[in-house]
Amino acid sequence: MVATLRDVAEHAQVSVRTVSNVVSGYTHVSDKMRRRVLDAIEELDYRPNPVARTLRTGRTGVLALVVPEIDLPYFAELAREVINAAAELGYRVMIDQTGHDHERERELLTGADRTMLFDGVLFSPLVTRAELLEMQASRTMPLVLLGEHDFDGRYDHVAIDNVQAAQDAVAHLIAGGRRRIAAIGAQPDEDYATPQQRTTGYERALRAAGIEPEPDLLRAAAHYRRADGYRATRELLDAPDRPDAIFCYSDLLAMGAMRAVFDAGLRVPEDVAVIGIDDVEEGRYARPSLSTVSLDTPFIAREAVARISARIGEPDAPAVEVRAPHALRVRESTAPRDA
Repeated sequence: MVATLRDVAEHAQVSVRTVSNVVSGYTHVSDKMRRRVLDAIEELDYRPNPVARTLRTGRTGVLALVVPEIDLPYFAELAREVINAAAELGYRVMIDQTGHDHERERELLTGADRTMLFDGVLFSPLVTRAELLEMQASRTMPLVLLGEHDFDGRYDHVAIDNVQAAQDAVAHLIAGGRRRIAAIGAQPDEDYATPQQRTTGYERALRAAGIEPEPDLLRAAAHYRRADGYRATRELLDAPDRPDAIFCYSDLLAMGAMRAVFDAGLRVPEDVAVIGIDDVEEGRYARPSLSTVSLDTPFIAREAVARISARIGEPDAPAVEVRAPHALRVRESTAPRDA
């Protein structure tokens, strides 16, 4: 026989409401009472009915994580950390990807997709600020933005300082004796903050060292994948005056760049130093190991889940921006010239 909420209440000698509060994670229950209810739940092997809970509370206990591409290592790691952080607060996570499709992003952000049965959304979108403002009027679901959008007070936002992260990476190359530094990852046709901010950081680091940025050394990448890094690097190396270092806007671009250097008969870092951003596991075990800017993914996940949980509880509270830390990880791919 399947145990019910009332069976648990009678076994624990408490009210049905108390059992409901414990099952729902309500905090204002004494430790003694909570322990008694939990013991009764275990003894009776009670399983909460998620449909009944949704009808009763209007909540599903499910969050959505929406990213551009789940197979990219950074987003895969982010998904794992979000799932772990959400579980600690009693949530489950549904993952969706937009595939860089702005229309799909619009459907998810506005709630036009009626299959979305969750309490809040953690979203890493590519839509522009204007599109986000346009969607604001029709958005009713709690939302936390991830990634490098400009914070304007309308949405909770968790992100790193992309300008500073890029500046730190390029300053490291300059400190290692590199002067002709290329960058791969610009997206001039997209009004999307990440590539723009990383380009700004790249150029600031050069100018701070008295180096004027050269347009021919800034290369676009449609996507931040190995093949894009490989193609852009081959173009750079085929030029009459090749770079002595390459700053890549992602670790996967950097992995492709290193392969292109080797295929051109050159060496990393002796001929061309390479650095990325993300600190994915693949880069730590590459040969040479990849220098990078490490993003604190567990911190980003914890803060994002904490913000969406708070937003679900207080929908009208002021939006909050959380700045995640980053750190330079110096490895073999950027050894200085005199090493």
